[in-house]
Amino acid sequence: MTPTGTPPLAPAPGHHNPGPGANAGRLHDMNPARRLDASGSAFDRACDGWTMHRLTVIRPATATDPGLQHAEVFPASSVRRDAYDAWLSHVWTAAACSHPVQLRGSVRYVDPATGEVTGTIGTDDLPDQVIYKPCGNRRATTCPGCAETYRRDAFHLLRAGLAGGKGIPDTVASHPVVFATFTAPSFGPVHSRPVRLHACTGKQHCRCKPEPCHPRRDAGTCPHGRPRACYRRHTAADPRLGEPLCPDCYDYPAHVVWNAAAGELWRRTKQDIERHLIALARHRHASGEIDLPPLAENQEPLRLSHGKAAEYQARGAVHFHALLRLDGADCDDPNAIVAPPPGITAADLEDAVRQAAATISFRTRPHPDSPDGQGWLIAWGDQLDVRPVADSNSAAVTGLAVASYLAKYATKGTEATGHASARITPDALSLYANPAGTHAERLIDACWHVGHAQGRMRGKATYSSLRRWAHMLGFGGHFLTKARRYSVTFTALRQARIAYRRHHDTGPDYTPFQCQEKVDNESTAIVVRLSYAGTGWRTFGDALLANTAADQARKRREAGRVEAGGQYFYANQAA
Repeated sequence: MTPTGTPPLAPAPGHHNPGPGANAGRLHDMNPARRLDASGSAFDRACDGWTMHRLTVIRPATATDPGLQHAEVFPASSVRRDAYDAWLSHVWTAAACSHPVQLRGSVRYVDPATGEVTGTIGTDDLPDQVIYKPCGNRRATTCPGCAETYRRDAFHLLRAGLAGGKGIPDTVASHPVVFATFTAPSFGPVHSRPVRLHACTGKQHCRCKPEPCHPRRDAGTCPHGRPRACYRRHTAADPRLGEPLCPDCYDYPAHVVWNAAAGELWRRTKQDIERHLIALARHRHASGEIDLPPLAENQEPLRLSHGKAAEYQARGAVHFHALLRLDGADCDDPNAIVAPPPGITAADLEDAVRQAAATISFRTRPHPDSPDGQGWLIAWGDQLDVRPVADSNSAAVTGLAVASYLAKYATKGTEATGHASARITPDALSLYANPAGTHAERLIDACWHVGHAQGRMRGKATYSSLRRWAHMLGFGGHFLTKARRYSVTFTALRQARIAYRRHHDTGPDYTPFQCQEKVDNESTAIVVRLSYAGTGWRTFGDALLANTAADQARKRREAGRVEAGGQYFYANQAA
């Protein structure tokens, strides 16, 4: 029996595995160089499980004799036929991860009253002698499996703030909500693909005929001799999209400074929107148009809660997609989420957003590279899109679509610009920065050049932080943020998922949790002593088997959801 060129598929835990058969022990007979191949190492793992160690004392050690011991290494399949299933069950929580973290140590269960250790789980007794933990990276280009988990958590977090559930009252569905997109200003003309009217269903794979890029009859040339016009109709896959018409005319320092200061601009914008609505509510209350509830001292009648995702445009500028929900105030419980006064509507919220986006701006502190040395002006661009969110209004976008849209972009990074890297150090700077290179290389060079100065721009951002975040083109903020009272937290969602997996051991996706009775016992303390042992899978074959099993389980779940949704639809049709 020899491995073929086609990689074996990995069944989920509880399903039939290839079994050891006559290949038990084959792991140590094969050429080690051959097992570097994905199919060969996967075949070894499926046949032999994992490597076990046994130490036999032949002659005990004494004061004068060191003794004699015999170390034996053998495959797990030689002592248990379900070795492969046991290994797959052990790595199942991290099976979809591309770069799992390996932990080594022990988990002890201690009685707090007596200090007695009632149970111990050591990694030396587990397959591969380590515990595999998912890396948790949110970027889809780095780890698709962990990014999918993050995307689903982000969807439920955003959706709960619109429809309720998960500890959020269902009454939030009636609160005024708008979906706003704030963009960066222009730092110079770039190649674009303008489409006046989309006839397609999805803009991501748009095939609509675009308008010419920058048609200018009398544009002439720039001071560097490059044309100021572009008559091409760019396709969606054109690599020139987002690149400047003239890189030497483009204002790269202003671009990276704006990315770094965008978080402070958003904070001031939200603050102005909230103050505008509070003043409007007090004015209408004074004129007798609306009634405000009784308020505590220094309590405002309105509160603005948001969920926001950042996205990179092809030119490398950050823009924000924000869900803005208007809440009221409760004098008895300041943390309660209640409806705003009936006289303040989504139209008032939209007007406040547009007014703030048009007026809020600030200037960074002086920098020697800025125009006249007085800093850069930070303001929003001319493109602003504000839409009401309502599931019952055909003219508005639905909460389901908006939550899905934001959750998708929460797993993206700088890939749209053609650049993706880890944090850049001075030693690696020459690999990514070039003042005469590509658009992304010029942006990184601008981050490093402007970042030589010390001091703050405004708010928390500093000029020196541009070097720290040069791999993100200057932007150092989180890609998904929310107000404290908008919705549930990521921590609560993860804890709920852990609790669910511990108490639901039915189906191929879950296995009984070890020492479950001790975990459920509130009088038992758990002492965890784990240390970092490595990153990644042992072999390419391990990654192939684990990722394939996770992908099969994910497709089964998706097929089950489709089938359940179809049954629900036909049941409603019959009713």
